[in-house]
Amino acid sequence: MAGRASWKGYLKLSLVSCPVKLYPATSSTAGKISFNLLHKDTLNRVQQKYHDPELGEIDRTDLVKGYQFEKDKYVVVTAEELDEIEIDSSKTVDIDGFVDAADIDPIYYDSMYYLAPDGPIAEETFGVILEAMRKVNKIAVARIVLSGRERLVTIQPIEDGFRLATLRSAKEIREPASALDKLNVKYSDDMLAMAGQIISQKQMSFAPDAFEDRYEEALLALVRSKIAGGQPVITKAPERGNVVNLMDALKRSIEEERRPPAPSLGKGVTKKGEARVVEAKVAPARKKGSGAA
Repeated sequence: MAGRASWKGYLKLSLVSCPVKLYPATSSTAGKISFNLLHKDTLNRVQQKYHDPELGEIDRTDLVKGYQFEKDKYVVVTAEELDEIEIDSSKTVDIDGFVDAADIDPIYYDSMYYLAPDGPIAEETFGVILEAMRKVNKIAVARIVLSGRERLVTIQPIEDGFRLATLRSAKEIREPASALDKLNVKYSDDMLAMAGQIISQKQMSFAPDAFEDRYEEALLALVRSKIAGGQPVITKAPERGNVVNLMDALKRSIEEERRPPAPSLGKGVTKKGEARVVEAKVAPARKKGSGAA
């Protein structure tokens, strides 16, 4: 069962259109540890208040939106006026054209969504557009109004629907020269060959589900140890020796990559496994009379 759609409207290809629904494809908060702000003495959760220089504390219902056109001068725009603004893409994903996926630099990609037909009546038209785009192996470029602004988007066929990606505008993209200076380095053919060998040894298949947020795990261990009343478990990164010579570093890297990988304690950790990790780290504290549980 699909969740609640974040947007409803029409997918339009020339004179053909069908009702569609848009769903977020990602979640930035799923499985993440979050902290609340507390007062350091009372440990009460603090509340955000709005303050007017003349009136003092004010209620959120008294707030309006204003656009600053000169210093300390604003023009007020009401919610009703904003609701009345409509352009073609307010309720329609109007396809402008089609491109190869490789034509779009990944730096432009922003948020991902799934685009689905809105009801059984829409499925036939939706399916025709989907299959036609699959056959030509192209992605569509279109526009849509989301969160009060018109966004350029791409629409890519996937199984049973489309993946819609919002794109950043050209004004949001910084040129590489804003951060990267021209390199002026010299390297030997041997160094280049060794680096290439290391790259070959480290070839892998992309498996995002195998990625583990080690910082998140360290935070969880810290929080659990404090809940249990023991000494805080603070994870420290291992110290690494400084290797000055690049050639030595390359040789050591090649030897290191030839060794069989050590079993990872973190991979496939269940909640039960995570608890064991915390207990193992807290155990030394009990020996010192910390009273950790």
